[in-house]
Amino acid sequence: MNTMIKADWTRKDLLGLRELSAEEISLILGTAESFKEVIGRPIKKVPALRGKTVVNLFYEPSTRTRISFEIAAKRLSADVINISTETSSVRKGETLIDTGRNIEALKVDMIVMRHSCSGAAAMLARHMGASIINAGDGWHEHPTQALLDIFTLKEKLGRIEGIHVAIVGDIAHSRVARSNIWGLTKLGARVTVCAPPLLIPPRIEEMGVSITHNIEEALSEADAVNVLRMQFERDTGDAFPQQLEYFKNFGITEERLKKAKKNIIVMHPGPINRGIEMSSEVADGANSVILEQVTNGIAIRMAALFLVAQANDSRKARKTKSPKAEVRQPAADPPPQERSSEAVGLRKI
Repeated sequence: MNTMIKADWTRKDLLGLRELSAEEISLILGTAESFKEVIGRPIKKVPALRGKTVVNLFYEPSTRTRISFEIAAKRLSADVINISTETSSVRKGETLIDTGRNIEALKVDMIVMRHSCSGAAAMLARHMGASIINAGDGWHEHPTQALLDIFTLKEKLGRIEGIHVAIVGDIAHSRVARSNIWGLTKLGARVTVCAPPLLIPPRIEEMGVSITHNIEEALSEADAVNVLRMQFERDTGDAFPQQLEYFKNFGITEERLKKAKKNIIVMHPGPINRGIEMSSEVADGANSVILEQVTNGIAIRMAALFLVAQANDSRKARKTKSPKAEVRQPAADPPPQERSSEAVGLRKI
């Protein structure tokens, strides 16, 4: 990887990949490369965020993402607080903004939030001075998961531009798919999505992807396949294909991989439903990089925490300058964050 990235990070928040430029995405990847060296040391800690406090505020269950963010913050020497909404004042009817403002009043620096409503992270960011990192909001985006996926692909293939990635599974309900599509296409990759027609969102081709409903076709030219979890809990109308039917028609098996490129990379954001999305032989096989994705998630989240903290410190420093100094040397605010139409309002999932 090339760590010489000609870009500056000026955003106080990380809300999604749609709003980022290719240069900003590359900056996160390059910063993560440096931090990956840190987590391979005998003493896996640097003082980059010493004195900072990070709150993990998760309104949905999570294992990998929450623990990964906690480890990342501690590797940077930050203090970490985990809040379970099941035992917090949220259960008493407190609004998201009130929760955020009360947390901010405790002088925390960053909130890592997962929420079931699309746009929740963006809304909270507009009302707070603390940095917000989106750890997944509804069906909208999951930026750090996509970044660790892209980081892993770049490690394995040496580049992103020009590669072909197949994304297979529950595209319709997947924030991981959306963030991956934005990130991969901005960096020059070709993306094909593959799923039953019901699980392909309308007009997804406008995001710059190809569509197929044939798994063999999807795998035939792919350099990597990112297999998504089938979110059967979203199926309120018994419209999803049956689990065995899905595996028969779309599951990733050794037999199907034999017809793909020899060194095709197999990815999965987890948790895996073995025997539904892929066989155990594939999940644990030589082509699988699933556990490497988990490790790379620490480096990516260290980079995200570090960059937004640095940008927010610079932003606060500009605001504390005297009026005369501001007149003599005006400092431009960070560029406004572009918000997708689906992220403007809160949509309960």
